[in-house]
Amino acid sequence: MKWTDKAWAAIEPLYKEILEMPFIEELKNGNLPLEKFQFYMLQDAKYLEHYGRALAALGSKAMDNEMALDFFEFGKNALIVERALHEAYFKEFNLEPNQEITIEPVCHHYIHYLKSTVAFDPIEVATAAILPCFWIYKEVGDHIYQNKNTSNNPYKNWIETYSGEEFAIGVKKALDYTNYMAENTNDKGRELMLEAFIAASRLEFRFWDAAYRNTKW
Repeated sequence: MKWTDKAWAAIEPLYKEILEMPFIEELKNGNLPLEKFQFYMLQDAKYLEHYGRALAALGSKAMDNEMALDFFEFGKNALIVERALHEAYFKEFNLEPNQEITIEPVCHHYIHYLKSTVAFDPIEVATAAILPCFWIYKEVGDHIYQNKNTSNNPYKNWIETYSGEEFAIGVKKALDYTNYMAENTNDKGRELMLEAFIAASRLEFRFWDAAYRNTKW
């Protein structure tokens, strides 16, 4: 059994909770209140900015040039999506592209958890920590895309961003690298990887929950 199989089994109950969250359910059905999605969009823009930097830093610690280039590319893509949020989706959802964004508590916790893990933990632990943002987003994105209200869902364009083939390719690479690192570390390393993966998965849940609850400082 691959390490990622064991990791997913560990968060399966949490993933089911994510799919049942009001934010995800209402996003899928197209009846999520705009102000909740706007809160999410603002925080996601700041998250992606810092996530992209964390991925680039992780690339600098990579074991070989191919891995380094892939993580640099992951970081670049995160920043490209962040720019797209400002240039397209902000306008679509009535947000000011140039407004100053306050990083609220859950987003602040998440990005600093990832950056500190990349900075101070072994590369295999850092890779496990960045994985949920790839993997859970892909799974949730596919779920929403397959079950969404296609006739008049106001969030249709955004949903399609995370259900595309290009994003799936990136997720596959991230999974392969994580399994490779798990195979080349010891039992303690794999234990620390799992702890990091679970922690980041919980923060994925909290990120959406914070948007629904309007959680601020």
